[in-house]
Amino acid sequence: MEVPIATENFSAPVRNDDGPRINEEIKVKQVRLIDEMGENRGIVSIKEALEIADNAGLDLIEISPQANPPVCKVLDFGKYKYEVQKRKNEAKKNQKVVNIKELKLRPAIDTHDYDVKLKQAKKFLSQGDKVKFTMRFKGRELSANNMGKEILDKIIEDLELVGKVDSAPKLEGKQMSMMMSPA
Repeated sequence: MEVPIATENFSAPVRNDDGPRINEEIKVKQVRLIDEMGENRGIVSIKEALEIADNAGLDLIEISPQANPPVCKVLDFGKYKYEVQKRKNEAKKNQKVVNIKELKLRPAIDTHDYDVKLKQAKKFLSQGDKVKFTMRFKGRELSANNMGKEILDKIIEDLELVGKVDSAPKLEGKQMSMMMSPA
């Protein structure tokens, strides 16, 4: 009678994050090593690289896995993750988010209502936001859509100092829309 023998699976630990491989997770025979002083040590075996990192009391981090052989650096992993996060936050702080504000109009808009919409559009454009104008048509107004086109053309004319037209007025179903961005 045969007794089944339990075998253990000694695979590398599963990583939850998509960061670089460190220490024993690096499964290549040779690496191009950059030591803790930033000096290029050349191509060394993975065992030698791990010994150098261990002697320095630091981690071996795979910086460029696509290179042949992969480039590894001797660094403190916690410090490395902190620096990467700091660079991401800095890039995020410097990026400009463009918002799109929508103003809805009707072809039979009164002059005061038109002025209010124009004032809002100027405010949005001066703040750096894009503005989408939407002209809605109901019933018979759709057959006289040139009235809506004239109003949108008048908006373009009135806002030419603070904005420029991204997309000209075009009819889509029961509404006509156009997009303006800051000048």
